[in-house]
Amino acid sequence: MKEISAHLEGKGLRIGVVVSRFNDLFTRQLLAGAEDALVRHGVDADAITVAWVPGANESPLAAQKMAGSGRYDAVIVLGCVIQGATRHAELINGQVSRSLAKIALDTGVPVINGVVTAENLDQAIERSGTKAGNKGWTAALAAIEMANLFKQPGISG
Repeated sequence: MKEISAHLEGKGLRIGVVVSRFNDLFTRQLLAGAEDALVRHGVDADAITVAWVPGANESPLAAQKMAGSGRYDAVIVLGCVIQGATRHAELINGQVSRSLAKIALDTGVPVINGVVTAENLDQAIERSGTKAGNKGWTAALAAIEMANLFKQPGISG
């Protein structure tokens, strides 16, 4: 049995990051976590491109453009959708998640969903850099690992 594994070395990788301005109190923390993880794992800061979009619902189109450009080894999408009194958050979260998965499948470029889906402000705070960690950081690690996996013989083109 042959096993293919990836590593967390970011040297030489080019990463696109799409960030939602909506709930930017949280998304700025997610971005800081993602950038910190990428740089600490060897990604050159100049190889990280950040695109700001109005909200999580607009992020799939920006991610699609980045993934389809051929300029990035992976794309990370960061946002924060907090449940309110209506089903709006549930609908947004489902559509964004499905769209990001489809973009990755259509382009062959890893598209990492780093959108915090929270039921309340406390959960959003926890997932943006306190008790539960920083989802931006973990999304960045997933991007590095997947980009490296796709460079391995037997997985790449």
